[in-house]
Amino acid sequence: MRTPRETGSGTPTPLLAVDGIDVVYHGVILVLKGVSLAVPEGGIVALLGANGAGKTTTLRAASNLLQSERGEVTRGSVEFRGQRLNRLTAYDVVRRGLVQVMEGRRCFAHLTVEENLLTGAYGAKVPRVQAMSELERVYSYFPQLKQRRASFAGYTSGGEQQMTAIGRALMTRPSMILLDEPSMGLAPQVVEEIFEIVRSLNARERVSFLLAEQNARIALRYAQHGYVLENGRVVLDGSADELAQNEDVKEFYLGLSRRGRASFRDAKFYRRRKRWLA
Repeated sequence: MRTPRETGSGTPTPLLAVDGIDVVYHGVILVLKGVSLAVPEGGIVALLGANGAGKTTTLRAASNLLQSERGEVTRGSVEFRGQRLNRLTAYDVVRRGLVQVMEGRRCFAHLTVEENLLTGAYGAKVPRVQAMSELERVYSYFPQLKQRRASFAGYTSGGEQQMTAIGRALMTRPSMILLDEPSMGLAPQVVEEIFEIVRSLNARERVSFLLAEQNARIALRYAQHGYVLENGRVVLDGSADELAQNEDVKEFYLGLSRRGRASFRDAKFYRRRKRWLA
């Protein structure tokens, strides 16, 4: 088992450390403002927030995929295993064991499920013999994909495409996966199945996860720690249990209040009443 490196104070060094980053798009649009977060080795961390809060941008900053969207980190740093990633290519980041599963699955529709999985190995230059071994490992976690291995990915269900996207990431043998909105567009039963696989990968293989999710309820069930993003800033963080019991999180992200389930009429005015915006 890998032992986390330690700082001079004896505190384990986070596997992923995002320290005070600002992200700007097109040279003028400031999207993230001083965002800091940490993911420990072997941990599952949830990144919560509404659509447009900056979750996807945070993941892209960590995986060095900002350039494809004409974005850049203008301040702060991103470190993985204590090494700065800011100046590396996305390919180099993957080679170091950090891989992102994009929002919306992004499968190659006209390739088969198995061909999609193998693209993960080819992109990371995994030797063919090892790629075949990794393929069987992926099928052990996703037996449904083995049954659909010859089907075109574009004709599979949303859940199967999400499994394919995660499986493709696993083909690189990562230490950490950045998972962007894994529940999007999926039925509740399928979402549960996906998150159970995440839990299994974390427990059995020590794969760490940073989950960007709007569905705070399920994310906090599976994560150990969480961060809440609002308008490009981290406004709250704590253990998953603490966040699940926080009154603001319960009302604005879990749909509950002291009176029970919150109504849309009450939620319309949430900006003025959130404690972190006071």
